[in-house]
Amino acid sequence: MSERLQKFLASAGLGSRRQIEVWIRQNRIMVNGQPARIGMSASAADRIQIDGKPVRIAAQRQPRRVLAYYKPVGEMTTRSDPDSRPTVFDRLPPVRDGRWIAIGRLDLNTQGLLLLTNDGELANRLMHPSSRIDREYAVRVAGEVTPEQLQRLLEGVPLEDGLARFDEMREAGGEGVNHWYHVILREGRHREVRRLWESQGITVSRLIRVRYGPVVLRRGLHPGRWDELDEAQIAELLQVVNYTPATEPQLPAESAPVWPEQPQRGRGQRKPSSGADRQATAKPSKPASSHTRERHPLAKPHRPVSAGRAKPNPAQSSD
Repeated sequence: MSERLQKFLASAGLGSRRQIEVWIRQNRIMVNGQPARIGMSASAADRIQIDGKPVRIAAQRQPRRVLAYYKPVGEMTTRSDPDSRPTVFDRLPPVRDGRWIAIGRLDLNTQGLLLLTNDGELANRLMHPSSRIDREYAVRVAGEVTPEQLQRLLEGVPLEDGLARFDEMREAGGEGVNHWYHVILREGRHREVRRLWESQGITVSRLIRVRYGPVVLRRGLHPGRWDELDEAQIAELLQVVNYTPATEPQLPAESAPVWPEQPQRGRGQRKPSSGADRQATAKPSKPASSHTRERHPLAKPHRPVSAGRAKPNPAQSSD
């Protein structure tokens, strides 16, 4: 069965639809000896090349997988870095017949929950602005924050790329000059959380993404490790973005060469990937780092900020 090329390759785990569209525009993809075009259809029977290398889809696509990775500070959310800095992909387990696709990004100095999947269509839907999925962050700021500043952050402040605001905000305690807040955004702009606080002259000293839609960063998960979502959790993600994958056709075994594996060695240990056993968190071989031991409010009840704001409208999110 034919489907649009970018969707076909994304479903096979070769990248998100957005990334594949970029490759098409860059003339990096050939189909049956001809340059690919946006909107053209393809199937497993077509001869597809990316950067001159043949890409053929396995007869039976691998099960959909999603990792909830705890990104540490200092790692890049990119497949390669010109400055040779570590990337999140350095630690991940190998994936057959495809590759890990990051769902959104976290900047170098932001830590916390990063979702990755081998299903490009799922990644595309979770990142698309129309999804309006909550991204929740724990933010530690230095100094006093006035009610007027909170009011402005909830109502909206002008940034260089337009008006921005937090959709929800609540206090989360703190001692001395440091105070914690939990904030929710439903749109994706570069460093938006930090820029919003900086617009009020407030310094963010620590930023942790603690939730992405229905997936919560598990307390006790150490930076650089991951959990693998089970079938029920993945089904909840699919439901959030109204994604009902069609049954994939089965091809004869002889027509099923696979995309070359890209082994990526990490510190996690993958357990069986079915049912409740699909948790893939490695037990740490050494104590958690100091910033893991520091007490911060990841999963406590918090009192809402009372800044007299109007009820927020849905929008979309990023750090």
